[in-house]
Amino acid sequence: MTNEPVLITGVGKRLGYHLANSFLDKQVPVFGTYRSVCDSLHELQDKGARLLQCDFYNAADVDRLIESVTKECQSLRAIIHNASDWLPDDADQPLAEIMQRMMAVHVSAPYQINLALSGLLLNSNNEFADIIHVGDYVSSKGSKKHIAYAASKAAQDNLTLSFAAKLAPRVKVNSIAPALMLFNDD
Repeated sequence: MTNEPVLITGVGKRLGYHLANSFLDKQVPVFGTYRSVCDSLHELQDKGARLLQCDFYNAADVDRLIESVTKECQSLRAIIHNASDWLPDDADQPLAEIMQRMMAVHVSAPYQINLALSGLLLNSNNEFADIIHVGDYVSSKGSKKHIAYAASKAAQDNLTLSFAAKLAPRVKVNSIAPALMLFNDD
């Protein structure tokens, strides 16, 4: 394993939390983002994770995240885009806002982060660096109750293809769509 840091978005729960713990257990430095404070973050911080509060609905937060990582890192081994939200279309919000929020967290923020931090990935001492987008099978299937979410995940799939073409061969860009997972007791 490398000593270069990995940036993981959404490390407070489920997959992001599990990934951060796994990397930290292998002595890989982790930069992790979170939107709101939860108990699991204290454990990650105690293990050495560098945690950065970042609400992907707020462009200024995304800019601050990029600035922090750029100041603190000479290179990155990987970026794992795990941060997500799952608003149903009948949420108590205007429909345009639901779509805007889904696109912000799944497309706009990853787009900004990938472009701004691609130089750090290209500086990796490894043969390859990685960008991984955590997708969802609904991106190719659709959803009756989460149309904005499914559409944003489909856009994220295209983001994956576009960055793969742009950054090849030094940076491998992939999307994974894990099935149902149970990492929390509830």
